[in-house]
Amino acid sequence: MQAWQVHQNGEPSEVMRLSDVEQPVPGEGQVLLKVRAANINFPDALMIRGHYQVQPPLPFTPGVEICGETEDGRRVIANPALPYGGFAEYALADAAALLPAPDALDDAEAAALHIGYQTGWFGLHRRAHLEAGETLLVHAAAGGVGSAAVQLGKAAGATVIGVVGGAEKAAVARELGCDVVIDRRTEDVIATVKQATGGRGADVIYDPVGGEAYAQSAKVVAFEGRIVVVGFASGSIPSPALNHALVKNYSILGLHWGLYGTKNPKLIQHCHEQLTELAARGAIKPLISERVPLSGTAAAVQRVADGVTTGRVAVLPALENGVAA
Repeated sequence: MQAWQVHQNGEPSEVMRLSDVEQPVPGEGQVLLKVRAANINFPDALMIRGHYQVQPPLPFTPGVEICGETEDGRRVIANPALPYGGFAEYALADAAALLPAPDALDDAEAAALHIGYQTGWFGLHRRAHLEAGETLLVHAAAGGVGSAAVQLGKAAGATVIGVVGGAEKAAVARELGCDVVIDRRTEDVIATVKQATGGRGADVIYDPVGGEAYAQSAKVVAFEGRIVVVGFASGSIPSPALNHALVKNYSILGLHWGLYGTKNPKLIQHCHEQLTELAARGAIKPLISERVPLSGTAAAVQRVADGVTTGRVAVLPALENGVAA
């Protein structure tokens, strides 16, 4: 079979190699899945660069999120068991953690319903307890993680403010349903949020960026607001001033979604049921900006790493033969 492999850490476009390899053999509790679609996540790029908290042994095949097909023909969503990741024709996964792919979504959309939407649901509902009528501010609102949070916020009845970088991403954020869109390249984020909220600020802030975005969040969070720290796509990890959290009565909430897989896996199943129901009634639908063949994976991962994509980019091995999955 064909699979992308990383033999040394570095930039995705430089170190990823498409190779003919042996089909992986499932270990105890694992299943072999035919990859129907693999979603590209920012952690894939970090892992390839050697900057992620999880580092599989070299060589490895990246790709942490797929829609796959079991030997008996079922469509499932899975997180592949590295080093046999999803940027390949076949991947391995934990049999106990498979989730049914929603009928309402195609393969690429189903692959993208997992990590980003689960993270959004846990962040907004489990951690921040977002309520209808509140204001939600989403940084990087046109990206893969941010776009999921925007849709989930709207589905929960919140007013959503999206912060993006550039006119193209601003247009995407509007299409996603943001009530207010702020282009951080041309607008003052702090002043615009305060104006949009009558000076009150945002009740919940969803931040997958860190750095300057977090500094802005601390200045626009409302009384008894909640800042959900999801990641640091900017590459800069902020050091919050806890005295500031005290004097403004706001909460700083960390979210590492992957921990629920070992700490409370039943919650992941419950979340998937909620997401499936939302997808069935059209309240959420992953934004797939690109569908690329397996041969285009390295270039696509590099685009995600460089932050120039919107929504999600999906790899579809069947496109190689001119057949859409």
